[in-house]
Amino acid sequence: MKKLFALLLTVAMLFALASCVDPQEKPPVNDNPPDTGNGELSVMTYDEYMAAELQSEVLVEVYVQAHQSWWDNKITVYAADEDGGYYLYEMACSEEDAAKLTPGTKIRVHGYKGEWAGEIEIVDATFEFVEGAEYIAESVDVTEYLGTDELIDFQNQFVFFTGLTVKEIEFKNGEPGDDIYVTFTHNGNDYSFCVERYLTGPDTDLYKAVSALKAGDVVDVEGFLYWYEGVNTHITAISHSGVMSYEEYMAAELQSEVLVEVYVQAHQSWWDNKITVYAADEDGGYYLYEMACSEEDAAKLTPGTKIRVHGYKGEWAGEIEIVDATFEFVDAQEWVAEPKDLTQYLGTEELIKYQNQAAIFSGLTVEAIEFKNGEPGDDIYVTVGYNGQSFSFCVERYLTGPETDLYKAVSALKAGDVVNFTGFVYWYEGVNTHITSVVVK
Repeated sequence: MKKLFALLLTVAMLFALASCVDPQEKPPVNDNPPDTGNGELSVMTYDEYMAAELQSEVLVEVYVQAHQSWWDNKITVYAADEDGGYYLYEMACSEEDAAKLTPGTKIRVHGYKGEWAGEIEIVDATFEFVEGAEYIAESVDVTEYLGTDELIDFQNQFVFFTGLTVKEIEFKNGEPGDDIYVTFTHNGNDYSFCVERYLTGPDTDLYKAVSALKAGDVVDVEGFLYWYEGVNTHITAISHSGVMSYEEYMAAELQSEVLVEVYVQAHQSWWDNKITVYAADEDGGYYLYEMACSEEDAAKLTPGTKIRVHGYKGEWAGEIEIVDATFEFVDAQEWVAEPKDLTQYLGTEELIKYQNQAAIFSGLTVEAIEFKNGEPGDDIYVTVGYNGQSFSFCVERYLTGPETDLYKAVSALKAGDVVNFTGFVYWYEGVNTHITSVVVK
């Protein structure tokens, strides 16, 4: 499946809601929940739970997948086991225990099987923690079941849908800050999904990303398959359909069309409405060669900024890059990659796997310094030795030019100096790291 944004599922809010509709419309829960210590009820399988009569007493062991905000000694939990999903509505819970309900935690839940507007849930619930291995369910692709009777079989599970078209975005109470109602179309039918503010609130990347959607956008959606008079998925992640993971991008054929979402790490000088960007995500590095960019937007491409890039996968002298690219900004939390120490891979075939990533190389011996065109002011070619082999590194003048401390420091190096270099693992007929910092040992 396509990688979706990686998003946090808890928010610091004061109140909890069970669904994307007015809570006053939902009948109150029993004020006198049953005693869990009667010892008469056996732990049910998922099939036994689903076969139980409504209003009957149930006992299940499940794993927390996410939860809404705690309030008034209650918490609403999305849970699962290996066979299905569960919705634990306003379960009795202390604030101290709420903090322990992290994804994967196993709990034993006692309550009553309820139903509201088609949603099967456990109400009047209490719980206790169960020692054991954690479990996080993988999302299941249920796109093919949209519009069929089979979809409800996946109720409350963690699912994803691909290729949904945004029809309408509506904020509860008319403005951002509360739930977001999203109408999607697929195969000619409309479906109502929801951003539940007590699960993924206004301060989350997900809330901001959905707020920015426009009618006609085609997206992939991940979330919990809640039900309210039909499918009403509580969205936890969203990405524009066709966005590739790093692995998918690297596996794509040369000259093929690519679409990625990446974070700016650095960029070369803007000129002639073009800019060359060093970018990354959590899985790898990208080189965006002469991407179309206005001067105004270039000023906004600060390290950590997230962008969606469309272009074509190219290659030049061994360097994998995206060419003929355009981009748009993505509203998301900033992210800058930590450089990886790749010294051990110098001279091995493994190094190219880290192409375009930020890296550190330690204990290199300077063998020669050469200025392009013979004098300071242009690129600097640095030949270094390591384990009996020579490697060519570079100070790229449009990344770290003559006015920078880095340029001046490298210019002053002498043969025999032992240095640590940090930079981006550019490739030109072999490793040709673009240096961003130097430490003389």
